[in-house]
Amino acid sequence: MQLTGNRLLDQLAPAQLERLRPHLTAEALHLNQTLQARGKLVETVFFPRSGMISVVAMMRDGASVEVGIVGREGMLGIQTLLGDDTSLNEAMVQIPGTALRMPAGILRHEADANPKLRTVLLRYVQAVLNSATQSAACNRAHLLEQRLARWLLTARDRAGGDRLPLTHEFIAMMLGVRRAGVTVAAQSLQSAGLIHYVHGRVAIADREGLEVAACECYEVIKREYVRLLGIVDEGETVDEGLEYASPRTDRMTHG
Repeated sequence: MQLTGNRLLDQLAPAQLERLRPHLTAEALHLNQTLQARGKLVETVFFPRSGMISVVAMMRDGASVEVGIVGREGMLGIQTLLGDDTSLNEAMVQIPGTALRMPAGILRHEADANPKLRTVLLRYVQAVLNSATQSAACNRAHLLEQRLARWLLTARDRAGGDRLPLTHEFIAMMLGVRRAGVTVAAQSLQSAGLIHYVHGRVAIADREGLEVAACECYEVIKREYVRLLGIVDEGETVDEGLEYASPRTDRMTHG
């Protein structure tokens, strides 16, 4: 079976995935592209293959804080699986990449009709909820340098690469702290040889060392995704037969 490049989809049984394939459309994800708007209907779900999507809570005073990130491990649009059709937060592309998208209504219908498919998707929802609760505890209990190391590792896992186009301003917003604090923490990690940072780009130089510098929350969350969803072999090939389509295309064609 050819893989899609999205780990959640690739956890599905072949028959389950084949039912979804006709409704999947490959699409490029562009920097700062809004995929879900706050208070708007969720009409499309996205299964990233590369890149990273940030889910951001917006405050009345204009402040924003990241409350979740989505990459190749999962999907954007879990409201659909829980019977909701409105987005509380805004979702935007922070690291460009590609994704497979499909109409939310079709995914909901397929999940309702196939208990095994629904079980896999709801296990992903559980992993997301577990990650959110652990992150809330992390923000209260751990030092900024540890939190930054954890977040960079998580972003790297979601995006699928060691080079991350991230500014200090963006990281500060994601962590809910001041930019000056991020600068100090990043300088500490760079001095230790764990990362390289220059002109809005972060490169992870020593992943094992960064894992040591990170708080326990990184491993806790990672283990939950493994426990609930399993692991996809990094060496497996991606199905490149999914052709890119314009944002208005609802179906894909197969050769």
